[in-house]
Parts: sequence; C-alpha cells; structure tokens
Amino acid sequence: MAFFDTLDNETRNAQQVLLSAPIIEKSLSGNITLDDYVAFLKQAYHHVKHTVPLLMSVGAKLPEDKEWLREAVAEYIEEELGHQEWILNDIAACGYDKEAARNSTPDITTELMVSYAYDMVNRVNPVGFFGMVQVLEGTSVNIAEQAADKIRATLSLPKSACSYLYSHGSLDQEHIKFFENLMNKIEDPSEQALITHAAKVFYRLYGDIFRSLNTDHQIPTINQ
Repeated sequence: MAFFDTLDNETRNAQQVLLSAPIIEKSLSGNITLDDYVAFLKQAYHHVKHTVPLLMSVGAKLPEDKEWLREAVAEYIEEELGHQEWILNDIAACGYDKEAARNSTPDITTELMVSYAYDMVNRVNPVGFFGMVQVLEGTSVNIAEQAADKIRATLSLPKSACSYLYSHGSLDQEHIKFFENLMNKIEDPSEQALITHAAKVFYRLYGDIFRSLNTDHQIPTINQ
C-alpha cells in the first residue's frame, strides 16, 4: 500500500474524533451563531499566520537529499502567502473589527498546536511537519465548502464573509493530490512513522481548538 493511503487509514479514527467536535456539528446542522463563527475565524487567524514561517523553517532545515521536498515546500509557500489576511477580511465582512482580531491573544489550545509545530520542525525532524499538512488540508477538503454554504445560509452572510472556507475547500482539492504524490515518495519507515505520529497529535490538538472555542472573543463590532 502506498504511504499516503497508509497514513490516511492509520489516522482515520483521529480524524473522526476531530470532526465530532460540537462546533463542526453545529456548523453543518445550521445551529451555529455569528459569535461561534467569529470565534473560529479568530483562532484560525492565529494559527494560519504561522503557516508560511513554518514552511520557511521546514525548507531551511531539510537536508540536501530532500531537495525535491524543499522545492515542493517552496510551492506551498507561494500558495499560502496572505491567507491570514483572508481570514481577517472575513471577520470584517461579519461586521467585526479585524484589527482587534489581529491584535488579540490566541487561545491556549491554538498556542499549543503552533508550539508543537515549531518544536517538530526545529527539534525533532522537519519532515514531521507534513503530519500537520495532512490534518489541515484533509479536514478542509472534507468539510470546508459544505460548512461555508451552511454557515452562510444560517447567518445570512455574504460570500465575502466565508472566503477562507471556500478557498480552502476548492484549493485543497488540488493540494491534497499534490500532497499525496509527495507522501508516496517518502520511503524511510522512520520518517513515515514520524509523519503518522505527528498527524495523530495534530488531529488531537486541532480538535482541542474546535472544542475550546470561546464565543466571548472580545472583538468589537465595527459600529462599536
């Protein structure tokens, strides 16, 4: 079995635990509130703003025999530039102050996921970062567009308030195929085991963010 398929199979239970988070169920069932959605966007901003710096660190730390992977990281960087600003624009389109969101403090669950990512890259092995890629892109492909449609319908929001979700639903369809090809080139069993382990940890940490969303997000509306 190709490694991508093995990775998917071995992390499927962890993915299902993440997808059972109440905020996801509320989003897909039409029970989400605007406060719920803005709380999600706020935490998304606080981890997405680290994506490019993390990818840069990965590229810098990969050994010479992983030059093919460094080139792929460069492509990821180009694709991910500025996505945190999309999230802030979504917050503004919901009627909230995006600069207040930018300057807010992330939840501890978000801090922990970001910290684990940096630790993986800088202390353990930069290849392990692809466990996070599997989690974030795989989750987006599964639910992003469906959730965006339901959130818009429930909250009567313009499409401009869901640009982050919509873009990742369609964009990550291409990314996941690109990611599949990359993972199938990872042949070292120890690296495969590390990526699988990291993915399971990231599923838990990302799920903790969803389960800990605080609707008392303290972001003022634009009219306040």
